[in-house]
Amino acid sequence: MRELKILAVVVALTLITYWGVEPYAHSQMHPHVAPADFAFTDLKEAVAPVKELKGDVANGETLVTSNCTACHSIESKGFPQIMDNVSSAAAYGVVPPDLGTAGKLYNADYLSSFVQDPATTSKVGHKYVDGKVHPMPSYNWLQPQEIADVVAYLKDISPKEMTNKEVFTNACQRCHSIKYADMKNGTMASFTPNDDIKKYMGKLPPDLSQMIRSRGAEYLETFINDPQKHLPGTAMPRVGLTEESQAQVIAYLEEVGDSKKAQREELGPKFLIYLVIFAIFGFLWKASKWRDVH
Repeated sequence: MRELKILAVVVALTLITYWGVEPYAHSQMHPHVAPADFAFTDLKEAVAPVKELKGDVANGETLVTSNCTACHSIESKGFPQIMDNVSSAAAYGVVPPDLGTAGKLYNADYLSSFVQDPATTSKVGHKYVDGKVHPMPSYNWLQPQEIADVVAYLKDISPKEMTNKEVFTNACQRCHSIKYADMKNGTMASFTPNDDIKKYMGKLPPDLSQMIRSRGAEYLETFINDPQKHLPGTAMPRVGLTEESQAQVIAYLEEVGDSKKAQREELGPKFLIYLVIFAIFGFLWKASKWRDVH
């Protein structure tokens, strides 16, 4: 009986310590925020006139190729990047994305709103005050039908399937490096040179190689969807990824930064079973040795 009381005290102290170190500390360092909003409900009013319209792909192609390809490439349609990454970064602060995957990566409502007002849609309007303007101009002079046409074209030319790495490269690598993905060749460095992206963002964006371990998938799900929830006033924009695309980004971060996760999770239950069996044998051994004493 005495041993059971001691065990109960040890278990209680262990659980209290665990709660203080893990769940409680996590709740203090990462306060609860609203779940990720992949419907981008705050944009409903802005996109309402567009949402009910059926886009014309042919007219969308004309609008995109006549208005967007001066800055953006569409490699899959034969519109290469006009300037190299260094020149583009110097001109715009960050390398503009290739539009060939935009229709796959980004929520359609987000795209509609972004065309009209990039700064507000991406929640970085606080960066553009005192005469500063977003590097992408607002196309709020376009008619709702024309915006619907642009989005329809971007969705029409986008690939049907993309690997996790392709999604990360198109959605994140303009600003973020992930050097552990290819340390030897350095192909996963940020497309935008450090000096330019630091000036554009206010500080150098972190390398994402170990972000999955330092923050965790739950934090990243809400942060990527809307960085302002965790870091009000941050310079990182809301990028508008669909739920599927964001899941692929997080999956790629796990592939690079936590490649042994599956093996670790598989080993955990086996180790706990071993401890239980060992504890039973230990108790039986103790009982046999101390039976005569008691």
